[in-house]
Amino acid sequence: MQKTIVHSDQAPKAIGAYSQAVKAGNTVYLSGQLGIDPATGELADGFEAQAHQMFKNLRAVCQAAGGDLQDIVKLGVFVIDLANFAKLNEIMGQYFAAPYPARAAIQAAALPKGGLVEADGVMVLA
Repeated sequence: MQKTIVHSDQAPKAIGAYSQAVKAGNTVYLSGQLGIDPATGELADGFEAQAHQMFKNLRAVCQAAGGDLQDIVKLGVFVIDLANFAKLNEIMGQYFAAPYPARAAIQAAALPKGGLVEADGVMVLA
């Protein structure tokens, strides 16, 4: 199996020994994206701003792989406080349209760099 590494300068660089995404066939495995501004390397301020930036970062990687958010079939979202669940759904609705991807939303004890929300996913290209 051939795999292709996907990279976008419009998303933050990986914080460790991993790639932003890996394409295998017509499937793209998207690494977790935090709400980090790729221009500054800093987290956006607060949950809502981080969630918006996270989806923008995820979109940038999707586009670098030849797709877009609508091509995501499975999305994993990690939040440090499930009290933000309703706000997460509201913000996600601004980036995705029906039919929505399958999704899990999980409360995590902590995220890298002190992030408040992170998402990864699997995208299938036509």
